[in-house]
Amino acid sequence: MGITVKSTCTTRTKTRYSSGCNAPGYDKKGTTRASRAGKQSFTEIRDQCLSEGRLFEDPEFPAINTSVYYSSQLPCNFEWKRPTELVAEPRVFVGGASRFDVKQGELGNCWFLASVASLCAASNKSAGNELLHRVVPTDNSFVDKYAGIVHIKLWQYGKWVDIVMDDRLPCVNGHLMFMHSADPNEFWSALLEKAYAKLNGSYEALSGGCSSEAMEDLTGGVVETYDFRKAIPPKLFTIMRQAHKRSSLMATQIDAPPHMIEAVQDNGLIVGHAYSITGVQELTVQGQTVNLVRIRNPWGNQYEWKGAWGDSSPELKMLSQSQRQEMGLSLADDGEFWMEYNDFTRNFQKMEICNLSPDCLEGPENKHHWETVFHEGTWKPRVNAGGCRNFLDTFWTNPQFRTEIMDADEGDDENLGTVIVGLMQKERRKKKSLGLDYLTIGLCIYKLKDPASCTGPLDLNFFKYNASVAKSPFSNTRESCMRFRLPPGHYVILPSTFNPNEEGDFIVRIYSERPTNTTEIDEETGMQDDDEDDASEIEARKRRMRAKEVNQDDVNQEQEARAIFKAKSGEDLEVDAFELLDILNSTYKKDFRKGFTLETCRSIVAMMDGDKSGKLGFDEFKSAWAELRKWKKIFLEFDADKSWSLCSYEMRQALNSAGMRVSNGTFNGIVMRYADREGKIIFDDFVRCAVRMKTMFLTYKDMCGDDGRPPAKFEMDEFIQTTMYA
Repeated sequence: MGITVKSTCTTRTKTRYSSGCNAPGYDKKGTTRASRAGKQSFTEIRDQCLSEGRLFEDPEFPAINTSVYYSSQLPCNFEWKRPTELVAEPRVFVGGASRFDVKQGELGNCWFLASVASLCAASNKSAGNELLHRVVPTDNSFVDKYAGIVHIKLWQYGKWVDIVMDDRLPCVNGHLMFMHSADPNEFWSALLEKAYAKLNGSYEALSGGCSSEAMEDLTGGVVETYDFRKAIPPKLFTIMRQAHKRSSLMATQIDAPPHMIEAVQDNGLIVGHAYSITGVQELTVQGQTVNLVRIRNPWGNQYEWKGAWGDSSPELKMLSQSQRQEMGLSLADDGEFWMEYNDFTRNFQKMEICNLSPDCLEGPENKHHWETVFHEGTWKPRVNAGGCRNFLDTFWTNPQFRTEIMDADEGDDENLGTVIVGLMQKERRKKKSLGLDYLTIGLCIYKLKDPASCTGPLDLNFFKYNASVAKSPFSNTRESCMRFRLPPGHYVILPSTFNPNEEGDFIVRIYSERPTNTTEIDEETGMQDDDEDDASEIEARKRRMRAKEVNQDDVNQEQEARAIFKAKSGEDLEVDAFELLDILNSTYKKDFRKGFTLETCRSIVAMMDGDKSGKLGFDEFKSAWAELRKWKKIFLEFDADKSWSLCSYEMRQALNSAGMRVSNGTFNGIVMRYADREGKIIFDDFVRCAVRMKTMFLTYKDMCGDDGRPPAKFEMDEFIQTTMYA
C-alpha cells in the first residue's frame, strides 16, 4: 500500500485529533460552555414558562455575585433587576438601533463596546439592520409572549451559538450597572453584554481585551491588525475604504502604560482606550482631496478630538450642505468626531479591521465579500505541539495546511494574490478564573517549489533548508492574523505556539479575493513497499535496506537464539509467548536492561501465528527474529543519546523507516498508548507498537477483496477476536 494524501478540500474539516482523549477546554463529557449554552432552546423554554405562568430564571448563569466578579469583593452593592422592574415600558429597541445606544458602565470593557458600536454602524448601512438583528433577534420582546427570557446569537469558533438567558441585569440604585443605552427604556445593548458575559463565565472576564475578539464574535469575521508604530501600509486608506464598503467592522486605540489608562490628553483623545471607526470618506474640498475618518468614543460624551475636522474646527465650515448630509455630520457632544487620515495615523497606534464572512451579508446587492476556508486543529504535547522555528527539531511536527493561491487580485497589475490568514486559539478567555492566559501563537508560510513531490507532511529537512516566505508575529492574543500578498502558487501554512509542548485547540481561517483550495496535509495509514518509486520515501527506504543487512554480530546472536529455541521448544518444536520471552531476554538483555515484557511477546506470537495456535514454529520464529533485528537497527538509528528510548517526535520517523505510514489521528493514538509522561517510548513499547501495527495491516489486507481494495468488512465477533489477539 503506497502513500496517499487526503485531497478533499472543504470549507470545514474535522478536529485534527478527535479520539483517544478529550481535547483541551472540554469537560469530561466533551462539551464546552458554548456548546452547553447552545443546547438551551429559547422557544421551548419560553413556551413552557408561559404555560406555567412564571418568569424564567437561568440556572446556567444565575443571578449571584460570582456571575459578576469572581476574583474579589464586589466594588459596590448591587441587585439583579428585570427591565420590567426598572421602567414602566421597557423595549428591546426604541426607534431602531444606533451606535449612540452604546454607553459604557462600571466595567473596563471599552474594547467590547467599541465593537458593538462598529456593528451598529455597519448594520445601519444595510436594509433591516441584518448584521445586528442576526446577533439580537427581533423575536425578543418585553410585550409579546413575555416570560423573562431572551436570546442572543454569538459566533464561537466556527459556528453560531444561541445564548439563552433570563433578563435579570445587575443594577445599582435602580440603574443599570454596566452597558446601557441613552434611552432608559431601551435594553438591547445591556442584554447583549450579559450574553457575552455568560459565554465567558462572568462580567469580570470581559475586563480588558482586544476589540478583535468581540468583532469576530459579533460577526464571524476575521480581524487583521495594523500597528502604526511599526509600519503604515502605503495603501492603508484605500484598504479602509474597501473595508467600509464591505461593511467590515473597524476599531482603533491608543496604547498607554498601566498608570495612564483612560487619561485624557490635551487634544481630547483618551489613552489606553478603544474607539470604533464608523465612517471613511474621501471628499473634494475647495479643489483639494481630503481623506477623513469618523471615530466614536464609547463613553458617548464630550471627550472628542479637538484638532482639524473636529466638531468645533474651522475646516467644517468649508463643507457644502450636501457634503454635510453625505457625511452624516453631527456636532453634538456624543463622543463621535471626524479626523483627517494623517492625523488619525499620527495620534492612534493600532487599528483592527474585521472582514465579514460571506454569509454575514445576504442578497444580490451585497456583492463585496471574501472567499473563506476554515479548518480546526489541536496542538498535543509530545505529538504535534512543536513550537516555533527556534525549536527546529520539533517545528516540523506542527499541523500543516496546504493552500493554493490561484490568481492575482482583481484590478491589480501585479502578479500577486491577497490572502488574510487568521490563527485563533479556542476557549481561553473563559479560563481566566483558573489563572490561565492566552498562549503565544503565530504562523509561518512556506512556498512549495515542486508541489507534485509533496505527498505527505513536510519533514525536518525541508524546514532546515527552506526559509518561510511570510509569517505573522507571535502574540498572546486570541488570534494572530495577517494580510499577505504572494505570487500565485502552492504554499504550506504552519500554525504553532511559541514554545513546544503547549496544549490547545485552534482554528485556521483563510480569506481571499479568489477561491483557494486548502486541505490539511496528512498521510493514509498503511504499509510502504520497498519497491515503490516514491521520492519522499528514498531516505526511509535506505534505512530499511541498511537495517536488513546482516553482519557478523547478527549471525552470532541468531545462532545463540537458535540454540535457545531448540532447548525451549520441546518435543513439538514450537514456542509460546512465555518461552519466547525467555529466548528474547537471554539475548537482548545484553543490550538493554529492561528487556521485553510478556505482552510484547504475545503480540509477536500473534503477528506470526497464521493458524492461531498460540505458538511459533522455527520458520515463524526466524521471520519474527528478522523483523526484530530490522526494528532494532532502525530504533538505534534514531536513539541519538543511546538511552534505548525515543521521544515521540522520533517515533514517527522510526515507524516511517520501518515502512509504516500513519495518519495524524493514528499517530496521536500511538503516542497516547505507548509514550510515558515525558513522551518517551522505550524499545519494548516500540516493538510492541510495530508488531501490532503490522499485524493489523496484514489482517486488514486479508479481509479486503481479491482486487485489494477496501472496505474490508468485519462481523462483530470476528473484529473482537482479531483486535483482542493482536
